[in-house]
Amino acid sequence: MAEVENTLVGRLGRYAQVGTTMAGQAARIAGARLMGRGFDRLAHATDLREALGGLKGPLMKVAQMMATIPDALPAEYAAELAQLQSNAPPMGKPFVRRRMAAELGPEWRARFAEFDFDAAAAASLGQVHRATLHDGRAVACKLQYPAIEAAVEADLQQLRVIFAIYKRYDSSIDPTRIYEEIQARLREELDYAREGRHMALYRAMLAAEPHVHVPEVISELSTRRLLTMTWLDGVPLLSMKDEDQATRDKLALNMFRAWYRPFYDYGVIHGDPHLGNYTVRPDLDINLLDFGCIRIFPARFVKGVIDLYWALVREDRDLAVSAYEIWGFKDLGDELIDILNEWARFLYGPLMEDRSRPIEETNTSHEGRRVAIRVAQRLREAGGVMPPREFVFMDRAAIGLGGVFLHLRAEVNWHRLFMDLIEGFDVDALDRRQRAALAAAGLEDEAVA
Repeated sequence: MAEVENTLVGRLGRYAQVGTTMAGQAARIAGARLMGRGFDRLAHATDLREALGGLKGPLMKVAQMMATIPDALPAEYAAELAQLQSNAPPMGKPFVRRRMAAELGPEWRARFAEFDFDAAAAASLGQVHRATLHDGRAVACKLQYPAIEAAVEADLQQLRVIFAIYKRYDSSIDPTRIYEEIQARLREELDYAREGRHMALYRAMLAAEPHVHVPEVISELSTRRLLTMTWLDGVPLLSMKDEDQATRDKLALNMFRAWYRPFYDYGVIHGDPHLGNYTVRPDLDINLLDFGCIRIFPARFVKGVIDLYWALVREDRDLAVSAYEIWGFKDLGDELIDILNEWARFLYGPLMEDRSRPIEETNTSHEGRRVAIRVAQRLREAGGVMPPREFVFMDRAAIGLGGVFLHLRAEVNWHRLFMDLIEGFDVDALDRRQRAALAAAGLEDEAVA
C-alpha cells in the first residue's frame, strides 16, 4: 500500500479532495466579497488542514514549513497547519529490498553486517533504517520514497493554488518570493548527495564546538536517493522539558551555538526548525540531524543582520534602512520601515538586554502571535510588502529556534551569547572562510557573490 501511496498516480485521488476544498473556498471568498461580508478564516483554515491531512507527503511538509515562516500565512492558518503530522506510512520489507538493490546493486545486503528492514522513522520524503557495518559501526540509512520527485512537483503546483487564493483576501504579504524560496529548498531536499555534502560542511564548521555532534557520511554506501551516515544515539529534545532549570539552560546554550555559530562564522543556516531534527545525549550534548534544508547567505547578508541589531540599539534609522536593503527589501517608505522595525524589535529583544531571561518573558508564544497579527494589520494598511527570498528561512530559523527555547523554558543571557558570536566580525574574513569551507565540502556551486 505504501508503494502506491508515494507514487504520483496514487496521490491523484487525494489531490482531487484538496482541489475540491480549494475550489469551494475560492467560491466562498468571492461570495463574501460580493455580498460585502467578512470571511471566516478559521473555518477555511480548518477545512484546508483536513484536506491536506490526507496527503501525508511533500505537500504536508510544505504546509508544516509554511506554518513556521512568520507572516507567510495568517495566524489562523499557521495554527491549523502546525497540527499536521509529517510521518508517512513506511514502505514494506519487500519494497525496501527492491529500493536498496536499485541504489547499491543486487548484492547490497552483503555490504552490511546487519540491516533492520523495519523503519526506525518514516517522514514525508523518505524513511530511515538502522544497520551495522562490518567494522561494527552503527549507521542510519535514509532511503527516499519512489517517484517522490514527481510528487513534489505536483505538490508545489498545489501550493501555488493555495497562495493564489490567500492573496485574494489578504494583501499584507505578497508570498511570491516565499513560494520561490520554498520551491528551491524543497527540490534541494530531494538530492541526498547534496545533503551529504551539507553534512560534511556542518562537521567542519562545528568541529570546534565540543557539545554539538554531526553524523559522518558513509560515501561508498550513499547515492542521490540513499544517504548512509553514522548513527547518533539520543533522546527527543522535548523529553527534557521537565528537567531542572540548569539542565534546560545547558541544552538551550548548546542549541544556540549549534544553529548560530555556522551563521555568524560562515553565513550558513540550518533552515528546518522541526523538533525531530535534533536529539539529546546523556551528557546533554546535542546531535544535529537532517541537512536537507540548508541556506547559504552572502557575507553581506550576515553583516546586515548585525547592522540591524546595532541600528535598534542606537536608534539609528539610516543603518536600519541599509540593513533592510542588504536583506533585499525594496521601495521602503517611512511607514514600512516603522512596521519592519516593530517586528525586528520583537525578534532582537532578548539579545538587547544584558541579563539572564526567558526568550519571551511570558514563556508563551502569545506575545509573538500578538505582535505578528498587529504587524500584518499594519502592513495591509500600508499596502503590503514582498519579503525577499533571503529573509524567509532566516526569519523561520529564528522563530523556530525561539520555539525550542520556549519549550525548554530556558533562562539564558542571550545578549552575552550573541556578543560572543559577533565579536571581531569581519565581512571579508567571513567571505573567505565560507568559500574555503564550501570548496572543501564540494559545494563550490553554492557560493554566493
